[in-house]
Amino acid sequence: MITTFSPTPRTLMGPGPSDVHPRILTAMAKPTIGHLDPEFIRLMDEIKVMLQEVFQTQNALTIPLSAPGSAGMEASFVNLIEPGDKVMILQNGVFGGRMAENVRRFGGNLVLLETPWGRAIDPEQLRSALQAHPDTKIVAFVHAETSTGVRSDAKVLCELAQAAGCLTIVDCVTSLVGCEVDVDGWGADVVYSGTQKCLSCAPGLSPFTMSERAASLTQTRKTPVSSWFLDMNLVMGYWGPGSKRAYHHTAPVNALYGLHEALLMATEEGLAAAWARHTLNHQALKAGLEAMGLRFFVPESERLAQLNLVEVPAGVDEALIRKALLGSYNLEIGAGLGPLAGKVWRIGLMGHASRAENVLLCVSALEAVLAQSNAPIHRGQAIDAVQSVYAGA
Repeated sequence: MITTFSPTPRTLMGPGPSDVHPRILTAMAKPTIGHLDPEFIRLMDEIKVMLQEVFQTQNALTIPLSAPGSAGMEASFVNLIEPGDKVMILQNGVFGGRMAENVRRFGGNLVLLETPWGRAIDPEQLRSALQAHPDTKIVAFVHAETSTGVRSDAKVLCELAQAAGCLTIVDCVTSLVGCEVDVDGWGADVVYSGTQKCLSCAPGLSPFTMSERAASLTQTRKTPVSSWFLDMNLVMGYWGPGSKRAYHHTAPVNALYGLHEALLMATEEGLAAAWARHTLNHQALKAGLEAMGLRFFVPESERLAQLNLVEVPAGVDEALIRKALLGSYNLEIGAGLGPLAGKVWRIGLMGHASRAENVLLCVSALEAVLAQSNAPIHRGQAIDAVQSVYAGA
């Protein structure tokens, strides 16, 4: 017999979603009001202001899309690409590949630059490609590649694209609030993110921002935007300025309550403090795992603090370790994707999950489970290594 669903409480330390803060869950449980109610319009305006703060932008078109980060990606491409436009994708993981698929589906002329998984995008590769393809309209890349735990230099890549007269699309799904995202400082044209990562919010919304230059191009297209739901010219009738809003869709009211609370918490903590918190907890996790003899997959200078790729020791069945962590400790970590499947774990320290108690749980549980499987690790040193990092902070 089907009954009320009651999930087992988990500690979410995979690639997403991350733990949702209790304040956000409480906010989402408030009474639903109409999506055109004057009070809800006020909440929408406050969300736009706070999104501008975390994105570090003055873009008027800064809103949450009523769909997950994948829709933010699709909205970026469907609004800017017209048939035959040359679009350069810089791929160093799964989500760069999804960008390329968007270009193909929307009729763009794809130029794909591939970087080995686990490495940041090489600006010199972009520079050479732009010289070889001077008619490129758009350059797109992932700032923080969720599949590999790599951070590329968004500022340098955007500057190269701008110098060549190109628009830029940047995926910041895993980076927003977890490390610096500076939309106006980079000069990025379209940037999208997700609520389920470092914002510690429930999945299902995509923070999205578009420059005036890009927005003007959507208004002067020769062909209609091929997605009605994601057409920014229509969406902004609902999310635009003023108290009079045009009905576009029924917004996910309670999800937006949660985002409002998440953004409020981010502004209360301060961006610099949030970045520092993620970095400190990464350093503590790194110390503990390395004390066990585990190795990180990504070079330190290119590594994300909020998403850590750890190599699976020789002879260890990584799926059995994850299953044991979930079954014995209610702890979720992620598996590798694509060519990294079976070779790495992805350990997230995003948002509310980026806490000392989570680092201690993850390190102690992983050591115990690996020891039970007779993995080749050093035992009895990891927790001391973690605590020494916090003691010195």
